[in-house]
Amino acid sequence: MNIRITQVTLLDESNDHHGSVVDIRIKDGIITDIAPKLNATKGEQHIDFENLIVSPGWFDSSVCIGEPGYEERETIKNGLLVAAKSGFTAIAVNPNTYPVTDSNSSVSYLINKAQNNAVSLYPIGSLTRNGEGVDLAELFDMTKAGAIAFGDYQHAISNPNLLKIALQYTQSFDGLVLSFPQENDLVIKGMANEGEIAIKLGLKGIPALAEHLQIARDLYILEYTGGKLHIPTISTAQSVALIKEAKAKGLDVTCSVAMANIYYTDSELEEFDTRYKVLPPLRNETDRKALIAGLKDGTIDMVTSDHNPLDIEQKKLEFDHAKFGTIAQEATLGALLTLVTERQAIHLLTAGRSRFTGEKAKIVVGEPANITLFTAKGTSTFTKENILSKSKNAAFLGAKLKGKVYGIIANNQYIAS
Repeated sequence: MNIRITQVTLLDESNDHHGSVVDIRIKDGIITDIAPKLNATKGEQHIDFENLIVSPGWFDSSVCIGEPGYEERETIKNGLLVAAKSGFTAIAVNPNTYPVTDSNSSVSYLINKAQNNAVSLYPIGSLTRNGEGVDLAELFDMTKAGAIAFGDYQHAISNPNLLKIALQYTQSFDGLVLSFPQENDLVIKGMANEGEIAIKLGLKGIPALAEHLQIARDLYILEYTGGKLHIPTISTAQSVALIKEAKAKGLDVTCSVAMANIYYTDSELEEFDTRYKVLPPLRNETDRKALIAGLKDGTIDMVTSDHNPLDIEQKKLEFDHAKFGTIAQEATLGALLTLVTERQAIHLLTAGRSRFTGEKAKIVVGEPANITLFTAKGTSTFTKENILSKSKNAAFLGAKLKGKVYGIIANNQYIAS
């Protein structure tokens, strides 16, 4: 694969050309030249888009792919193509498969199945056996197979001693523990944010307190044990404050926010549309604004699509019976650019890689190309034609978006959007 990208704004703080308009040449997947102007050579592909920006490849820290077990929702092959066309060169895949990703062999299956793709797949191993929240899974064995973190997707760790042991044990191999922020005993059969909207609609509430108590507990345990903790998809103003305080203490904690929670509020539930039934639930405008402020001041480390394909039998139901989740990768850039600048967006879409993998994508001569191509110009409306996933449970249908993904170059492949 030989490519010349021309007149592109390069945004990578590790590069001397950061912020400059340059040409980039890639040969056999390796960046060979970066200069203000490069002459064409025989046999190379020319890429030249209007208002083109190139950044280090994006990393999505929370993605669900049905395979194995739920291929009707999404397959690994198509899931990686969706990620590529949405601008991501790597994704962390949640263990909510069947069987649950809780062993060396199940981690190896995912990695082997994803080989030879432009997008790199990194498995998140289940923290507990079968994701049941009782006994720790074989964490070290999964690490040796390629798992990059451990957590039970959208299932809180109810037993505080289990979290304590996990944080202590994973220190021996620098493992990252994920703890979903929800105190289950305060939620029971909650469907939506506890507040005026839920009361008006007659829906059982999920109180913000359930998130605050769990995060406070987890941070106390982290302070006691040490270790590395990641709190996925926070959703409230108080959660931002708690994590900001913990970071000020020097605790090794990071957090993410799902794209839906910074774009929408619980007012979207007025029509009982199950596309907006997500977990954590959409909160109020005060919480949404606090989350955006947390992104801008660095308290929230990364944005995730929290992409969760679900088939029609699980979403086109009465609100109480529908499952939580939305697909979101296809709309992530466009929605995020309506809230932050392109440079902030790049940071929020790349920060997860170093936290989860210990690596950082750089646009450097002599290194393999791992880049995302996009523009921050232009507006559009997200429609059914923009859905690339097998499942169609998209909360972002009708959303007003900004910018556009042009594609990615990674693993010696160019995937155009």
